[in-house]
Order: sequence, then structure tokens, then C-alpha cells
Amino acid sequence: MCQPKILIVQLHYVLLFLIPQVTVDAVRTYEEAKRLRESLVNSMLKPLPKDGKIRLVGGESESEGNVEIFHDRKWGSICDDEWDSNEGIVACRQLGYPGLVKVTHNSYFGSASKKFWMDNMLCDGTESKLKNCRFDDWGRHDCNASEAAGIVCTNPSAQNVTKKIRPRKKIHLIRNKNSQLRLTGGNSIYEGQVELRINGSSWGSICGDGWSLLEANVVCRSLRLGYASAAVQTEYFGGAKLSKLMLSGSECRGNESSFFDCMFDEPRDIKCPGPTNHVAAVVCSEKMSDLIFDHLGLEQTAHLEDRSLYYLQCAMEENCLASQAYVVRKENPNWHYETRRLLKFTAKVVNTGTDDFRSYIPKHLWEWHSCHMHYHSMEVFAVFNIFNDKNETVAEGHKASFCLEDNQCLPNVKPKYACANFGDQGISVNCSDIYRFNIDCQWIDITELEVGTYTIKIAVNAEFKVPEQTFENNAAVCTLLYTETYARVFNCHLERP
Repeated sequence: MCQPKILIVQLHYVLLFLIPQVTVDAVRTYEEAKRLRESLVNSMLKPLPKDGKIRLVGGESESEGNVEIFHDRKWGSICDDEWDSNEGIVACRQLGYPGLVKVTHNSYFGSASKKFWMDNMLCDGTESKLKNCRFDDWGRHDCNASEAAGIVCTNPSAQNVTKKIRPRKKIHLIRNKNSQLRLTGGNSIYEGQVELRINGSSWGSICGDGWSLLEANVVCRSLRLGYASAAVQTEYFGGAKLSKLMLSGSECRGNESSFFDCMFDEPRDIKCPGPTNHVAAVVCSEKMSDLIFDHLGLEQTAHLEDRSLYYLQCAMEENCLASQAYVVRKENPNWHYETRRLLKFTAKVVNTGTDDFRSYIPKHLWEWHSCHMHYHSMEVFAVFNIFNDKNETVAEGHKASFCLEDNQCLPNVKPKYACANFGDQGISVNCSDIYRFNIDCQWIDITELEVGTYTIKIAVNAEFKVPEQTFENNAAVCTLLYTETYARVFNCHLERP
């Protein structure tokens, strides 16, 4: 009777030995299967691009398009604020092209389909990658889908390919008295998508890519509807479903008397890489602001000042110094003792229009600046540049953020805009906003500039973000005489930014 008990006890010990072994083998098998599965998946997936890699989208060839940059495992667009040749040169260099043909704005190669990663970029042109330039923090921007930055790069290899890309050819339209222009789809005669017919043809719409206030202003003027208060790339008024695309590549200076005097792609060569149903549309208004820069005040107040970096720390936050200042801060532990030479001046802007000048950024999106102790309603309002005799930019600055208010008004005009206490911001009709030379960023850092004679250009609303009656008087262009002991600004005149 004792044998079964002995057998049960022995079997019990055998099982205690075998079960852990089976469990270990099962775990090993599971881990191996998991690793095998991961390796198979990874072998079939493309590796993620490196952070900061860029690509071009929407162009007809590999060397042109809107610029997108990879960050945080996602592709994103770059805003066209302050996007100029320096940034374009760096982008082409990073992509392996030998040079830049031109930079593009206003989503020239189609509306931005990705989130914006970069805004207000400042490159000096020597960087190897765009991510090495200065810009607002990743993802911080005030841009919409119609503000994507783009480039066209020099591409020597394109000459050797069998299928050559035919460049876009800009033309003036040949028209007669039967050529017409109209707005359709709106709730009033002052809004709608732009349609035209040429020489008696059927009505057609215009591709929205690259559409800006410059083109919209000419449309409103042509229709005798005042001025453009908005330039839109949209399907809201019916889109291409309402009327087929007839033209693309619209380019106006903004002062043309007729929309037919602008430049376009050839009608037989329509290129519209953006959303297929989005077309050009406008909203017109009889009243509009009009800013004029006080160039005489610029001549009277321009002077030099040498200032320690210790007192320029707020200005550095707003990217108001030359690139070399940031190199000094990075490499020199005693950087705050270093001195910068500043060309300082007062900027006075007068609104001579028929309506108030207001920021395009909604009030709830204004940014508080702890250095200045007030809210800024515009990211970039004024841009300052110095050019040599080859028209090359040799020094630049910008009033990165502006608080717009009525500092000085004509008699019997009551100021109504003020920066203090989160007040409404703007410039009333017949009032001036004055940024005096003793305010941060009201200068150009010329520390590395050699003595000589140059051209200085001060422009307000330089990127045409806010509608105006005309942009032909938004910039003061002057001669700058710079010596070792003083600077003089003279021979100023007004022109477009």
C-alpha cells in the first residue's frame, strides 16, 4: 500500500523540475519569436530620416518646390516670414545643389499640407543645414497654409536627362474688348472667387497657388471695388468645380491698373500643384489703411552707439543682433563683456488711409514679452537692411515683434489704441506709431561692417501681411555713410519693400 504514495511523491518532484524548464523554454521561444517579428518588420520599413533633413514638394522637378523639414518623427512646412536668399542658399546647399535660382513665397508650389515647424528664419548664408539657423522655436508660428516657403535650386544634372523640364514661361495675356473679370459665389459683390474670360471664351477660375494681397488688390481695383482686405486660396465660393481652371502662376506688382496687365503662366501650360479644388478668391473693401514711413525722421535720428552684450540680452531673445553675436555668446564664457556697434534710429509710421491699421493676428494669440512688459500683436512688422554696391545684403535687422499704438495724432483726432493693460492695438487714421531709437531692436547691428558708403532700406509691413491701399510707400531707401567715428543717413526716398 505504500508504493503508490512513493510513486506520487516521486512524480511530484519530477513535475517540480520539469515545469520550470518548460516555462523557461516557452519564454525563450516567445522572446525569439518577438525578436524575429521585429527584425522582419524593420527590414520591410524604411528607416526614419534624420532630424533636420529637408525635402522639396510640389515642384515639377526635383530641384524646386516648397521646403519641408523633418522633426520629432514628422515632416512639416516652413513659413515664408523673412524667407529670403540667405535661407534659400542654405536649403539648396543642404540638398546638394550648387546654387539658388530664387526663393518663393505664398505657397507658390501648393498649399502647405503639413504643420509648420519653422517661422521667422534668420540664416547668414554660411550654415550647412537649415536647422542650424536661428528661428522661432520648433512648431511656434503664426502662419496659415498659404504661407509655405519654397525654393528653386540650380540643377546642372537636369541638362543631361533625357526628359527635360520645360521652365515656366511668364506672359502678358493677349486680350480684346471681350475679355472680362468678375467675382462669383460670394454673399455680396465685394467677395467671391476670381473668374475671367479671354477674348470671348467661357468663364474660368485661377489657380490659388502663390495668390497674395498684391494680386488681390489689382483685382479689386480692376472691378472698382476699392481695395483687397483678404486674398484667399479656397474652395469656399465654389472652387474649380464651379468653373474650370483657366490660368496659373499669377504675378502682380500690385500697382497695375488692370488685372490683365499682370504676368501669368501660358494658358496652355497650367500648373496648380495645390489642392485641386482651391482657386484664387478675394474680399474687397471701400475703406483701407495706408502706412507711410517717416524718412525725414530717419535722417534726423540715425546715430552710432557701442553697447555691451550684457545690456542686450532681451534683444538677443528677439534675434535683433548679427549672427556673430550669437557665436560669441556660444564660444566665449565672458561674452557679456563683449561690445556691439549699433546703428540706431527712430521709426515713425503714419496711417494716411481711410481705415485703421490692425494686426492680422487675433488678440487671444498675442504674445506677452516679459522684457518689454506688454503684448506683441505682430511677429514681424519692420525689416532693416544694408546693401553694398552689388545690392548684396551686408547687415540686417528686424523689429521682431511690435506693439501697435497711437503715439501721436493730428489735432481733433483722439487716440484709441494703446499697448498697456492688454489694450487693443492698431494705428488709427491720421495717427502715428513711433518706435524711438532708445527702444530694443530699433537698430541694425553693424559691428562686422567695414567703413564705406552703402544703401540702407527700412520697410514696414514688408511681407504684405496686412492689407493696405498701396505698398509703394512702405519703405525708406537712403544712402548710408559709415566712418570709424560716425554714421550719416541721407538722400532718402519712399518706395515699395
